[in-house]
Amino acid sequence: MPASYVKPYVKRHKNDATDAEAICEAVTRPTMRFVPVKSDEQQSVLMLHRVRELLSGSGRCL
Repeated sequence: MPASYVKPYVKRHKNDATDAEAICEAVTRPTMRFVPVKSDEQQSVLMLHRVRELLSGSGRCL
């Protein structure tokens, strides 16, 4: 679940307990959309593209 979907449900200062409470609140909403988990292969391909971008000089500064 994207953090931007949970943020509106955080009521107090940021810590693990309030984050967990906000996640639980957000999950119970019927209109909540979830982000699919990327496979190891998808993650490695994305990493390869990032490295190529950085090595080619066209990548942005970090």
